[in-house]
Amino acid sequence: MLEKLGTEQRNVHTMSLDTMSVADVLKAMNKEDGSVIEGIHAQLPTIEKTVNAVIDSFQKGGRLIYVGAGTSGRLGILDAVECVPTFGVSPDMVVGLIAGGLKAFTKAVEGAEDNPELGVQDLKGIQLNETDTVIGIAASGRTPYVIGALDYAQKTAAHTISISCNEGAEMSSHADIAIELATGPEVLTGSTRLKAGSAQKMVLNMISTAAMIGIGKAYENLMIDVQATNLKLQERSKRIIMEATGVDFETATSFYESSGKHVKTATVMILLDCSKEQAQERIEATDGFVRKAIQQA
Repeated sequence: MLEKLGTEQRNVHTMSLDTMSVADVLKAMNKEDGSVIEGIHAQLPTIEKTVNAVIDSFQKGGRLIYVGAGTSGRLGILDAVECVPTFGVSPDMVVGLIAGGLKAFTKAVEGAEDNPELGVQDLKGIQLNETDTVIGIAASGRTPYVIGALDYAQKTAAHTISISCNEGAEMSSHADIAIELATGPEVLTGSTRLKAGSAQKMVLNMISTAAMIGIGKAYENLMIDVQATNLKLQERSKRIIMEATGVDFETATSFYESSGKHVKTATVMILLDCSKEQAQERIEATDGFVRKAIQQA
């Protein structure tokens, strides 16, 4: 029952929310947000298993697919979209599906989340296969659209993970790995775009970032595969080359251009004092890991 869920309970610390000053409302929200970190910390071992499953999918040429409704679906799409420029991957590598389709990102599509068959149809629409990882996201842990998607994904033999914000969530039994973030009652009762949404976003960031690092998308703590889609990112690309190699701005710019504006290639060219073609060969031979490319040279 919905009323029994922790995310639907009334918060005893904000029963007078409507009489609080703006300053007190903000203090209450800030204090409650502190519990998000604790809830995530308790789930780190399970999140680790999730990351390893995603890495396994990536190494097999599979995808990371987020499935959610409402806020949860929007957060999945947001994380998927941001992976493209951050890690220089194809838009097809990390995918976000939301109940009601992309139009539901900006406007609610009534009833879409209550239909489990729509979750199945959306996964069939992107040709889900056994190399993929499907992560179902729902604060309540009981959204039919997400459960339908997870059930279909299990039949397809894809990795399945559920992320909910309630302990003992119904959704947990429909996935291989269940992440349960006990975020508790919201400051504004039932408004799960608050603590629950924050917790979900943080965990999605952790999963995608750690998985990308696991397939060579970072060197030291630098975005070595960043895709320079605007002037800001072009300048960042050059600074990354400078940080990774110790060269000055002019040298970084020169190698950035001669590498075909590819940060990873330019970095290896400098560190190994080699040509663009040789750098690309080293990178390919070490599955994209810059550190391995340097150490094995």
